[in-house]
Parts: sequence; structure tokens; C-alpha cells
Amino acid sequence: MAMLEKGSPARETSFALMVNDERYRSVFYQIVAFALIVWCAWFLFTTTSHNLATRGMSSGFDFLGNTAGFAIAWHIIPYEPSDTYGRVYLVGITNTLIVSVVAIFFTTILGFVVGILRLSSNWLIAKLAAWYVEILRNTPLLLQILFWYLAVFSILPRPRDSLNIFGVFELNNRGFYMPSPLPGDLFWVTVLALLGAIVATIALAHHSNRKQASTGQRIPVLWPSLGMIIVLPLLVFIVTGAPLSFDYPVLQGFNFTGGTSVPPAFCSLLIALVVYHSAFIAENVRAGIQSVSHGQTEASYSLGLRPGLTVRLIVIPQAMRAIVPPLISVWMNVVKNSSLAVAIGFPDLVSVFMQTSLNQSGYAIEIVAMVMLFYMTVSLTISAALNVYNKSVQLKER
Repeated sequence: MAMLEKGSPARETSFALMVNDERYRSVFYQIVAFALIVWCAWFLFTTTSHNLATRGMSSGFDFLGNTAGFAIAWHIIPYEPSDTYGRVYLVGITNTLIVSVVAIFFTTILGFVVGILRLSSNWLIAKLAAWYVEILRNTPLLLQILFWYLAVFSILPRPRDSLNIFGVFELNNRGFYMPSPLPGDLFWVTVLALLGAIVATIALAHHSNRKQASTGQRIPVLWPSLGMIIVLPLLVFIVTGAPLSFDYPVLQGFNFTGGTSVPPAFCSLLIALVVYHSAFIAENVRAGIQSVSHGQTEASYSLGLRPGLTVRLIVIPQAMRAIVPPLISVWMNVVKNSSLAVAIGFPDLVSVFMQTSLNQSGYAIEIVAMVMLFYMTVSLTISAALNVYNKSVQLKER
């Protein structure tokens, strides 16, 4: 077949079809938008580099290898003032992740409990839960952090008059002291048994769900799971000779030595993050549960299910479809709002890197970019993980 000549009606018709085709237009607009973004990024980079060079200011990430020269009050990973700014960055990330992960865990549990209590048939419990939500979520988080730090932990007794909790924990105005575990040579066997029990529990739950979907019968999961997770590692721990001891904090002089401790700033930040964000999760849980049709509950009662099983097997699984999307935002806000720790001196990433390190080194653009990259990475990771779970609980259209 002869090729279409340039300017022929057939070629013009083909071009018109491509222009009017929504698919081709969409691809074209995406290419143009991407090219504009790349050009803007390159323009900002070259302009900033030129301005810095004009003013005699150095740029780049070579400063990460320079000695920091300052101490950090509390850190999980080893750190000395002779370490580099790169090490400071890792210390800040570790401190931020520790407080954020612990806060997310307790925030989620407390939020679900308060959200369910808001729907309690007991008038007093429901009102107390409602007041908890309305007061805490309408009070600025920074104010709550300062309250816990200045009005609670700062007025605790001195180490000599420390509050003893359960005989092993100590709480005073210098922090919270707890025993430090000292694992023995064979403790890894117990850890391996625990991991195996968790995998077996997940497999049992998956098998129970599949059998219920196919036959309507549900295999008990709760007690067998608790048995595997608790009894199996405990037996392995005893058989291997209990290879675990503890280093308890002991008062020597004016302070405690031994064990592990967290500063008052950590405790204040953790409690404030938990109580503040749990109020938002509680409201999401209440709305999610109320979004489930009451007919579902009546149908479960007519089948003989008890109220506890009805909530756990019927209401909550359906409510999760409405709870998970806003839960993503709350989890991300916990991580980002942890940066308010700079107000009480907790050495998080913003405090030790974007404040102290920036003031000493002067690499403002690079440091701010690295801090933004960290928070963006954590937020996107949380969003991706919960979106996978959210997709699994959504209704599947046939």
C-alpha cells in the first residue's frame, strides 16, 4: 500500500483523530507538566548555586563528614561530640522515630477505646469520652506539650524522693528509669520461637477466615494464638536456661545509675502526642462504627451472636473501611507534630540537626532539604502501608 503523502487528507484526518483522542491529549499534557517541573527544579538549583557562589558561601553535602563538636543529651545509638554531622542526622532520625512509633502505637489503642466508649449505653461513660475528645482535640498540641513538661514532670520529686512504681520503675524530675535487659548467649532461640509463633498465628487467622468464607464455620483463633505467642516462647526460654537478666537502676549519690532512662522531655512529648491524636482517632472510630447499618447488628443478634462477638466480627470489620482513610492522616500528623519537641529541648531531628547543626555549619538549604526528605519519606511510607491495608478491607465489586 502506498504511503500517505505529506498534507494528504488521510494524514490530516489521522492527526485530527490523535488531537481529539483523550488518551493522546492526556499523555501530551503529562509530558508537558513533567518537563515544566524538571525545568523549574533545574532553574531553582542553578540560581541558588549561583547566588551562593556569588556571596562566597559554600554548598554541597561535604559538611556531613565534618566534626559536629557538640553533645546530645539523649540518644539511642552511640554518639560522641567528636562524631560527624552525618551521625547527628542519624541520631535525630532515631530519636524522632522512637517517639513517633511508640506514640502511634498507644495513640491507636487509646483512640479505639475512647471511640467505642463514646457509643456506650452508660450515660456517664459516654459523656466522659465525649468531653475527652472535645477538650483535647480543641486544645493546641504545643500547649499540651508545655503543660505536661512544666506542670507535671518539672514538679516531680528529686531522685532521692523518686516515685517507685511496681518496685522496679523510678519516676522523678530527671526522667523515667527502668530495668535494662541483658540477653544471654541462647536468648536468640527464644526470639526465634516468638517470631515462629507470630507467623503461625497469622497463618491460623488466615486459615480461619478462609474456612469461614467457604463453610460459615469459624475456627477459634484468640486463645490458640495467645497460647502460641506466650507459652511456646516461655517454654523455649525455660529450656534454654532463662538466658536473660536485668540491670536495675540504683540510686547512687544524687542520681540513679544502671538500667535505662528517658528524659522528662521524652515523657512529656509522648503523652501529649498520644492524648491529643487519640481524640481524633476516637472521633474517626465513632463515625466509622455509626456508618455501619444497625440492621447488621440486629441480624447478628438474631443469629445468636453475643454483643462482644458482634462488635469484633461484624461491626469493626465493616467500620474499618471508614476508619482507615482518616487514620492515615492521623499517623502522619503524629510523626510531623513530633517536631514540636524543640519547644521543650527534646533532641529530635529538628532540634539537633535543623537547629544546632544548621547554626554551626551554615548549610541551611542542604539541612532543610534533608529534614524535609525524611518527613516526606516517613509520610509516604505510612500512606503506602495503610493504603495496602485499606485496599484489602474495601468491598470487592463482582
